[in-house]
Amino acid sequence: MQSLVMEKFGQETWDKLSSLPGVPDSFMTYTVYDDVLTVSLVQEASSLLDVSAEVLLKLFGEHFFAFCKKAGYDTMLRTLGGNLTEFIGNLDSLHSYLALSYEQMNAPSFRVEMTDDGKMLLHYYSDRKGMYHIVPGIMEAVAKDIFDSEVTMTIVNQSEEDERTGKKEHVVFLVKQTNHVNHRGEALPGTMMERCVPLAGEKHRLDLTRAVVPSDQGSLLCTFSPRYPNKLWVDEKAFCNTFPFHIVFDENLKVRQTGVNIQKFLPGLHARDLTLDQHFTIIHPQVTFTIESIRKFINSQFVLKSNNDKHRSLKLRGQMLWMESLGCMLYMCSPKLRSLQELQDVGLHLADLAQHDVTRDLVLLNQQRLAEMELTNQLERKKEELRVLSRHLEVEKEKTETLLYAMLPRHIANQLKDGKSIEAGEFEVCTILFSDVVTFTDICAACEPIHIVHMLNSMYSKFDRLTSIHDIYKVETIGDAYMVVGGVPVPIVTHAHRVANFALGMRIAAREVTNPVTGTPIQIRVGLHTGPVLAGVVGEKMPRYCLFGDTVNTASRMESHSLPDHIHLSTSTYSILKDAGFNIQERGHIEVKGKGLMTTYFLLGNPLVSEECIMGREVGETCLYGEDLQLHRSTESVKEPDVRTDTVGRDPSRESTPPFAWDISPPYETKERCNTSAGSHNSRLCVLF
Repeated sequence: MQSLVMEKFGQETWDKLSSLPGVPDSFMTYTVYDDVLTVSLVQEASSLLDVSAEVLLKLFGEHFFAFCKKAGYDTMLRTLGGNLTEFIGNLDSLHSYLALSYEQMNAPSFRVEMTDDGKMLLHYYSDRKGMYHIVPGIMEAVAKDIFDSEVTMTIVNQSEEDERTGKKEHVVFLVKQTNHVNHRGEALPGTMMERCVPLAGEKHRLDLTRAVVPSDQGSLLCTFSPRYPNKLWVDEKAFCNTFPFHIVFDENLKVRQTGVNIQKFLPGLHARDLTLDQHFTIIHPQVTFTIESIRKFINSQFVLKSNNDKHRSLKLRGQMLWMESLGCMLYMCSPKLRSLQELQDVGLHLADLAQHDVTRDLVLLNQQRLAEMELTNQLERKKEELRVLSRHLEVEKEKTETLLYAMLPRHIANQLKDGKSIEAGEFEVCTILFSDVVTFTDICAACEPIHIVHMLNSMYSKFDRLTSIHDIYKVETIGDAYMVVGGVPVPIVTHAHRVANFALGMRIAAREVTNPVTGTPIQIRVGLHTGPVLAGVVGEKMPRYCLFGDTVNTASRMESHSLPDHIHLSTSTYSILKDAGFNIQERGHIEVKGKGLMTTYFLLGNPLVSEECIMGREVGETCLYGEDLQLHRSTESVKEPDVRTDTVGRDPSRESTPPFAWDISPPYETKERCNTSAGSHNSRLCVLF
């Protein structure tokens, strides 16, 4: 069923079907599955594919024949019979052979009946109800592929019969077979004898005679009639020794004769007034133990099981032959054994089997086959275990990649995974944002550490969501400080607009976070600055994507000199946002530590978009940045950022880039810092966040 759905309807359909409750992730070759699962799969597949169960089962029958051919049974199927009637008549024998490997196989039974008017009736017996629609699909595929003919099957009778196992489904099909025709309109022969007939007119008579008549016989094979002796030249003792496993019984199932080894294992078989059904049970075909039922299935292979000892029960398999002149049935049989272990369990030895009995070879060959099957089963189980482990590995890999992408930009992380070295790159313009919590030191001193963790986790989770909405890169968090950048690591035109809207969203989100000391919403300070930076991966133990340059230091100063619940802008950021519709208020000239007197501004809001849009709570927030956002997302995965990758200090052409040195003055303070006087140090170099 899995192969059928995947081949005819695709992997996606099977994934939907296999996701149903109770359906295993995979199926093992030698594992027995309950019929409830089979029926459930058929019903669900029928509903999912919008086809009737009858159509699906017939399609399954056609596919099952092709599946068996691919599994290595092609030659075996083609040699079952010279025509469709012989093929069907030998199906039960094939199932008996397969039962050696698949011990718990519950196969149906088939019987062909030819009516007086020449019609062929196929009798199908099974205790697996509702599966008979598979039969037409199989038979039509067999007729077309092996016998080059067309078959149509019609149900003429359907009933339930009381058999040994309870209610057995009995379906009778009327089979109409039509041979294919060639381009001349002639029917193509379907059997070997039919194929030989046209050759008569093409070959010389003597050659034809030599081909079909043996040199020591005077009659054609097709007209051969056997000759029987007037007297049977085998006495009773020799016959019973030659065929140690045989039983002769009459119409009343009274045992008349047995082989010597049957007598050894069942000494009471000849007891007066005891019948065969008191010692044996028919295992296959599953019919009632009467002479009429046996004669009805006379062409089937019969398997009988002794009732004397459950632990050492003897199973016999063989052929039933009706002797009309004696009114008795001859059961020519052999022990049904699968391995040497079963031979020992029954209490037999190879010497107990007749020299001409193929059971000797079958046991030895099947012993090797069972060992190969066990090895195959182990390999299949290992394969399934590896598949499960591989799936778990993929899940863990996704978790690892998610964590890695949270620490580093995606394209940078991919290069590190490939073992490539990451060189520092220059970005001519970007916008950096810093924020911190007002009176964070006082909050830490007044409450438990776990409360601080909960507060920061709530705040950072909201901020992280906003970074995805506005498509900017989160660089780092240190304590209560939060740093993001727009335009890095992928340059984009609207870097300042994104960061500005993100800052407005931060301020809104912070009002939803409670101060654990006062129970009121927390307040944050935010600072923005736009300018060039140098970016690269620092460290091996725990690599980080860091930003270097005076822009970082200035953005930090904008935050530290901001006011509670305000967004502080530098002149460079203001020059980009002033004509973009943002509501901006000039703060005036202030003294900035390390920078001297600067003109700065406060970002008050964005009248062009709603609060819901800034917070990503309404559909279509991607329209915030117009075509630039769509262009960026469509090219990000295939285009590396257009940045300079010269290493630090190796670009003499950029003389305007200030030399690097560390600014050791603290960039953050937890108390009020807007009135801090500027120091005499006026370093041009950046600070690493």
